[in-house]
Amino acid sequence: MPLMKENINLDKPIVMVGLMGAGKTSVGRALARRLGIPFVDSDKEIEAAAGCSVVDIFSLYGEAEFRRAEQRVVERLFDTPPARKVISTGEGAFITPAVREMVLRRALSVWLRADLDLLVKRTNFRNTRPQLLHTDSRKILAQLIDERYDIYATADITVETRDESLRKTLDKVVDAIKKYVNENGEK
Repeated sequence: MPLMKENINLDKPIVMVGLMGAGKTSVGRALARRLGIPFVDSDKEIEAAAGCSVVDIFSLYGEAEFRRAEQRVVERLFDTPPARKVISTGEGAFITPAVREMVLRRALSVWLRADLDLLVKRTNFRNTRPQLLHTDSRKILAQLIDERYDIYATADITVETRDESLRKTLDKVVDAIKKYVNENGEK
């Protein structure tokens, strides 16, 4: 059954936030398709601008430089038409105070909240996560949950993700956005 296009009265970006493995890219891409608007992955934009992978940027320049580049890219994405788009950010973007303030002021933020077991399951076989390379991913992810979930909780919307179909998660995100827009109007 094909996805029906949704019409949500929102004239600004929707920004997906959360830890690696929460589903920001897959859900964000599906959300953009459902809404009939563009999708942008901020990590891919950073890689295009830098001419190398996120893993390489981390190893060559360090996390601090990556976060500066990430902030510039997110700002550029906000300033580039069209206003209506879905942006998937890297797991650390929303943690950066200037990026978080920009997202909360200029976009609708959606936190995809996942439990530790699901995050471990989804990230175990990827070599694209600099913080999880050559380490105990469960330990690192548990630490990131402790450090970051209170910050992610400041997002406009929180959607609990589970080990379920993409369509089911997408439906929950769309329902949460509709409810938010109906209750708050466009901010």
